[in-house]
Amino acid sequence: AAAKDLAGSLQSTVETIVVEQATIHVATPHGQFDARGALIDLHGGALVFGGGEACRVSARRQAHQHVVRCYGVDYRMPPEHPYPAALDDCLATYRHVLTDHSPDKVVILGRSAGGNLATAMLLRARDEGMPMPGRLVLLSPQVDLTESGDSFQTNQMIDLVLPRPLRSNNLLYAGGADLSNPYLSPLFGDLAGFPPTFLQTGTRDLFLSNTVRMHRALRKAGVETELHVFEAMPHGGFMGGTPEDQELEAEIHRFVMANWN
Repeated sequence: AAAKDLAGSLQSTVETIVVEQATIHVATPHGQFDARGALIDLHGGALVFGGGEACRVSARRQAHQHVVRCYGVDYRMPPEHPYPAALDDCLATYRHVLTDHSPDKVVILGRSAGGNLATAMLLRARDEGMPMPGRLVLLSPQVDLTESGDSFQTNQMIDLVLPRPLRSNNLLYAGGADLSNPYLSPLFGDLAGFPPTFLQTGTRDLFLSNTVRMHRALRKAGVETELHVFEAMPHGGFMGGTPEDQELEAEIHRFVMANWN
């Protein structure tokens, strides 16, 4: 319902296509835009929800905000489709986007669970000999399904959005696979060669440890990276409209636009 309310104010249109088994919502901004650029949007939702209309509107929102064609991946989810279905859909979308766009003109944006898939997708893409995109944006990414970080203890019941760990969701998504596998917990993967990366979290985010550990891992791998930590921000921000949310959106826009300027 919230997604439908937001849709009316967006200056973009959307069509839905199917590539291999991936459902992709392709959003195009109104007016003039640089058709060379592309943004792949990977939605959040604890790896078990967030698709459908919410995914369509998210793609339209990114197209509207960044004035670029956006590909929102409505990836398959458990219980019907456990790992690696969602990851397969992300790879299929990336392959499709690369048929029309140079890899250096592509930005991958993943929030929460989408941050897991964005990072795992690049690990697998590199392992399969595919080129890296121009930039990567990870917003409070769920990059460690083993939940080994400190904030899974210290921020329990402090994060109002994610008050408790998500182990049951993670096990459902994994479908019996080892949670420490880098394709499931990309924090543990070899991040060498990754593109410049933008990371965001907040001091009350259950995934604070995920984000700051990913920042250190990227730094150790020699990757150019930015870390933005917002005071008192829970998982996913303050749901829009606050000065902190607006500042974050401006920072993301700056980072994304630098890829095409």
